[in-house]
Amino acid sequence: MGGNFKVSYREDMALFQTLWVKVWLSILILLLLLAPYLLSRYQLSILIEMGIAVIGALGLNLLTGYTGQISLGHGAFLAIGAYTSGLLTGKLGLPFFLSLPLSGLMAAGLGLIVGIPSLRLKGLYLALGTLAFGFIVEYILFHWDLTQGDMGMAVKRARLGDFVIKTEKAYFYFVMIFAAGAAICAKNLVRSKIGRCFVAIRDRDIAAEAMGIPLAKYKIMAFGISAFYGGIAGCLMAHYQRWIVPGSFDISLSIAYIAMIILGGLGTILGSVLGAILITGIPHWITYLTDVFKESYPALSGLIVDFKLGIFGLIIVLTLLFEPQGLFGIYRRVRLYWKTWPYKY
Repeated sequence: MGGNFKVSYREDMALFQTLWVKVWLSILILLLLLAPYLLSRYQLSILIEMGIAVIGALGLNLLTGYTGQISLGHGAFLAIGAYTSGLLTGKLGLPFFLSLPLSGLMAAGLGLIVGIPSLRLKGLYLALGTLAFGFIVEYILFHWDLTQGDMGMAVKRARLGDFVIKTEKAYFYFVMIFAAGAAICAKNLVRSKIGRCFVAIRDRDIAAEAMGIPLAKYKIMAFGISAFYGGIAGCLMAHYQRWIVPGSFDISLSIAYIAMIILGGLGTILGSVLGAILITGIPHWITYLTDVFKESYPALSGLIVDFKLGIFGLIIVLTLLFEPQGLFGIYRRVRLYWKTWPYKY
């Protein structure tokens, strides 16, 4: 009575398999459509940041959560996408609808190159290799005259034909369309042959190779797809902020994306979304608490600012200790409880 039985292959492979999922998805779409009319510009800016983070987190989860390849250089791919689009639209005058896919392809091309060492490196050694790539990209951005170093580079507004995306409302809808598309593409990818090969490599690469899965092909492909997502996220970030500096894409950004997929849930699409929302929202909540206690308890507000990074790390540690499967694990337990209610099992 509490189960969900499929009687055909089409039902088993459906993207949204239950009425419950379809109803909640409809509610989410309705809320997103109404959000610009109910929220302030600052609140919309937070949601835009979350949408961009969702795209980047999906890409990293495809690489780390599904393929098992640890990367500490994801922030570098966002930087490549951001600076590529900024140079193409600013220096060469290309339209935004061309610079957007080209920035993703540029990041993907470099991702394919970075994926080559993954054929021989694993675990900590692969993490150090991707970390070194991040430092190389950051060094180039700081010392290349074309990127103007630490002075930063201005980026034009996103333009689609004659329509310029210059309001928070317009950019919110634009980013959410891309975030939804990225999630659907990632969901379909992990259900395809490519996604099954990714999971097989993650679980036991030797067994996967014995089954006929070419490890070199799919490991490099995972890096390329992950980098493409990162490049698109970096492009959207650059045109939203309209000013980019190399310091915005340092190791802390890569660690933030690692935290997103760990807190959300490794190897899950929904976990990438939930983790991106949580990690992006934590600094804003800390800022809000600081403003609340600023006048009544000035010492406490100052303490919150001093221990901002400590609070951020404490949340991550507590989540790993008490919920190793992340937010997706909590969601799965709640869903299972209501599916089997009033029975315990």
